[in-house]
Amino acid sequence: MKTVQTPYFRRSYKKLHENQIKLVNEAIRHILSDMSCGEEKRGDFAGVRVYKFRVLEQQFLLAYEFDKETLFLLALGVHENFYRDLNKAK
Repeated sequence: MKTVQTPYFRRSYKKLHENQIKLVNEAIRHILSDMSCGEEKRGDFAGVRVYKFRVLEQQFLLAYEFDKETLFLLALGVHENFYRDLNKAK
């Protein structure tokens, strides 16, 4: 399956430390193995799913969309201002 990163996701991913990147990559592999693992959002974010996972002592959120052939990684970050920034990125 093809994976596409938005510029907003790419910037957030690039700022992470090496040990955080490993955990984010594991979360992406988990999403690829089970596309419906994230919580489906409603309203302005209809069609977007958000997968929550722990990175060290902090909870991270990863927003994504998918179709039959492609996984779109939309946003990555902690809960604070996540949905506000996701709205800008979308």
